[in-house]
Amino acid sequence: MTSKHIVSLVFCSLISMAGVANACDIHSTGDSHNNETIGMPGVASQVNRTVQIDMNDEMRFIPANLTVKQGETVRFKVKNSGKMDHEFVLGTEQDLKKHNELMGNFPGMEHDDSNMITVAPGKTGEIIWHFTQNGKVNFACLKPGHFDAGMTGNIEVSQ
Repeated sequence: MTSKHIVSLVFCSLISMAGVANACDIHSTGDSHNNETIGMPGVASQVNRTVQIDMNDEMRFIPANLTVKQGETVRFKVKNSGKMDHEFVLGTEQDLKKHNELMGNFPGMEHDDSNMITVAPGKTGEIIWHFTQNGKVNFACLKPGHFDAGMTGNIEVSQ
């Protein structure tokens, strides 16, 4: 293969990857959610309460179901009690499914968004989130295979 062909292949690959990320609206702006149906990043000084969440290698969150009030700001202290990396990602069910598919295609993708955190085995991380709308907010681990194994949960946001 000539160097011209190699350069063309590399260029096309980069353009395709950028197109997939932009089409899914993930990782292109530093925030993977452009609608506020799930809320917005919270401010530490306005935290109403702290919720402990455990992630384990049985592909479960404990607890997997939570209730919060609209307007509440919650500090999620997320502990990984397993032996593999896990994630805690807030989103709509549709967005999490779409992101899960993308993670299957690009398993080494790094996250740096306010609605998600990757936690190494034995470590703890946190997300502070302000819930602005009534309804349901989902969360999941989007490491390849984890979502499909049932590592999901939901938060009921009530008035």
